[in-house]
Amino acid sequence: MSFSPASPLAPPTWVIGDIQGCCSALDQLLEHSAVVADHDARFWFAGDIVNRGPRSLDTVRRIMDMGNKAVTVLGNHDLNLLAVAAGVRKPGKSDTIADILGAPDADEIIEWLRHRPMAHYEQNHLLVHAGVLAPWTLKQTMTLAAEVEHALQSRHWRQHLEKMYGNEPDRWRDGLGPNKRLRIVINALTRIRMCDVKGRMDLSYKNAPGSEAPDYLMPWFDVPDRATQNTTIVFGHWSTLGLMIRPDAICLDTGCVWGGKLTALRLSDRKLVQIDCISHQTPGSA
Repeated sequence: MSFSPASPLAPPTWVIGDIQGCCSALDQLLEHSAVVADHDARFWFAGDIVNRGPRSLDTVRRIMDMGNKAVTVLGNHDLNLLAVAAGVRKPGKSDTIADILGAPDADEIIEWLRHRPMAHYEQNHLLVHAGVLAPWTLKQTMTLAAEVEHALQSRHWRQHLEKMYGNEPDRWRDGLGPNKRLRIVINALTRIRMCDVKGRMDLSYKNAPGSEAPDYLMPWFDVPDRATQNTTIVFGHWSTLGLMIRPDAICLDTGCVWGGKLTALRLSDRKLVQIDCISHQTPGSA
């Protein structure tokens, strides 16, 4: 859990969507005149900073070098890297994390990564990688995120990672056992896209909302009576949804690794900076 109170004197904050190892695009974005002009800017990263792109190692090092100027929440690809490093998961065919695993500072990187937050709240903006479940209040979301963070930062972190894989349970219930509780919180914060009207997750649907989606499914942010409607949730993860800016929800995954764009948004005025990207993966290879 990461929390800071709002401040009218806070420095400019730029939120950056999924990078996925596309370090050249990140460098171009950080060198953009609008970003450079904000000398004291802080940067929020919406997770999935690694994997599928060609320079995951450089990307992580770049963000680590920012120190306290950067806030990075964990995404599903970041957790996958932790699982592979822990020996509980084998690399996938399209994974591009070998440069990190073989780096001389690999242990330092893994240690840094597993101490990143699952959620960050500041200035009435909640940053998560994918989304939240409809029944969760802001306070509950931050509490549950902190539970996962505690597990990942404990000396038993490898064992906890073994328990995180699977699509069940798909609906929040009080009284879930510890492993099921850990899994559903991780799935919601890092994998959620579509839900039914009761807030049950469907983790199989990855396309954009619209005609292809079953009638009973809707984006997680449109589930009726969502408890976080009065908080602006900023997220990535959903490249087929693409750029979306609403009062209550902002999506910044614009498919950088697929040859789309890397997008940054300044919180104070919603100013956008976008960098055209080279395709490094074919959509659907996830």
